[in-house]
Amino acid sequence: MRLSKGALLVVVAVLVPIVVELRTALSWFGITVSVLETVAVGLAAVVALLAWAVWPQEDETVMDTHRSD
Repeated sequence: MRLSKGALLVVVAVLVPIVVELRTALSWFGITVSVLETVAVGLAAVVALLAWAVWPQEDETVMDTHRSD
């Protein structure tokens, strides 16, 4: 896992207000986003973050064997 569970919780908690404020910022430019669309974008961001976080990292020793110096 790329992030600890605590760090992942903090990132998701910070992501929520960012998504809400993005909706507010878009309304300044006349772009209306419904609550359902906001929830969909937020869930997509959380799922993408979780997928990245649980994706196994490539081991450095494996990377060294693939290098052609």
